[in-house]
Amino acid sequence: MTIYIGADHRGFELKNELKPWLEELEVTVVDLGPEEFDPDDDYPDVAIAVAEAVASATDALGILICGSGVGVNIAANKVRGVRAAQGWSVDQVEHAKQHDHINVLSLASDYFELDQAKELVSVFLDAPKLTEEKYLRRVAEIGKYEEEKN
Repeated sequence: MTIYIGADHRGFELKNELKPWLEELEVTVVDLGPEEFDPDDDYPDVAIAVAEAVASATDALGILICGSGVGVNIAANKVRGVRAAQGWSVDQVEHAKQHDHINVLSLASDYFELDQAKELVSVFLDAPKLTEEKYLRRVAEIGKYEEEKN
């Protein structure tokens, strides 16, 4: 599995703390930036880069981090094929992965410490996508809309 990860300046530290932990889990981690702290960077740049990488890959997930988690989430969801959700609790992330087949997790660095972020990411990586007809149908409806409107 490949994990694309990116953050803005407010999420920079948490991103760099999560990377070695993710590598210990033996997943391929691709850091799409930034490489250096830049207090003037813009979250849409990295969010769209991660979202496009996830959308064009076969077996990949994305993790995006900004101060609130909201900005990167909004930007990522503009990319066709991306289903990003902002993670707030273990149960909510598990539900989003299972029922909605999210492929990008957005995190709020201002509200979570490293251990809390690891819990959310663990659930995101491990929760299976449910394959009952109703879940597949709902996700397909989103894909159909994206195809028709884009």
